[in-house]
Parts: sequence; structure tokens; C-alpha cells
Amino acid sequence: MSIKLAAPAVLLSALIGPAGAAEPLPEAIAAPGETVVLTVHAEGAQVYECKASADGKLAWAFREPIATLLSEGKTVGRHYAGPNWELADGSAVVGKAIGNAPGATAADIPWLKLDVTAHRGSGALTSVTTVQRINTQGGKLDGACDKAGDFRSAPYSADYVFLKKG
Repeated sequence: MSIKLAAPAVLLSALIGPAGAAEPLPEAIAAPGETVVLTVHAEGAQVYECKASADGKLAWAFREPIATLLSEGKTVGRHYAGPNWELADGSAVVGKAIGNAPGATAADIPWLKLDVTAHRGSGALTSVTTVQRINTQGGKLDGACDKAGDFRSAPYSADYVFLKKG
């Protein structure tokens, strides 16, 4: 009887896979053939500006991110307009979005895939070719804006995965 009970457990663990196995990323932001150089957690805000849209109505427009990059609870760098990621070791990259996937909820900014377009300094980010923004929480700003030029920020967090070819 114990053999019959063990078999379903073995089958179930084989189907589930190892504990903590990551879900595959959405195809739009996947980076097949690339390897992870560094993963950091970001805590910060998405900053928006009240601007006239194409139809002349005022609306919140994304301006820039401002975030602290953390690893094991310690500050290791910052993320800011460009978009730029700069580490305390002196290395930095600039990215350009080339793919996105929806966040988990309507309040979450999208997950992104970014091509690195420029490098500065020397350090952990020197070989990075791609950046992924995943596991986003918050960051979207809703509601009307009444005065052009007003700024508002929406708190967010995300994980940034830095990858290189090969």
C-alpha cells in the first residue's frame, strides 16, 4: 500500500519540478541564449508630469523612474532617467525598451525587455547586453490632472535582471 501512495507523490514532484523553479517569462521579454550577470531589486517611484495630450486634454505622462537598487538588503546602485542603471562599482548601462508584457495587476507597470545601448565605467555591468524589468508592483498613476506642469509620483518596486549574450 505504501508503494501506491509513494508513486503519485513522485509523479507530482516530477510534474511540479524543483522547489523554487521560476515560471517562464512572457515571450515578449524573454532573452533566450543569454545568461544572468546580476539580479537586483528596485524600490522607488515612477514620476509623471501633467501635460496636454494630442487632443489637447491634460493627462499624466510618464517622465522618469527614480529608484534605489538593492541586493541582499543593501544599496548597490540607482536607476534613473535614460533609463540608466548605475552601480556603486562604477559600471552603468543605458537601455532602450524593445518588448513589454503586462504587470500582474492593473496597478502594476509593465514588465520590460531593454537592449543596452551604452556602457559607462567598468564593473559588473560591463558585459551586459539586455535588461529585464520583472515582478513589478505599483508604479501606475491614475486620475485626472488639472494643471499642466504638475508632477506626481507613484511608488513601485521591481526586479531588474542584467543579462549578457552566451
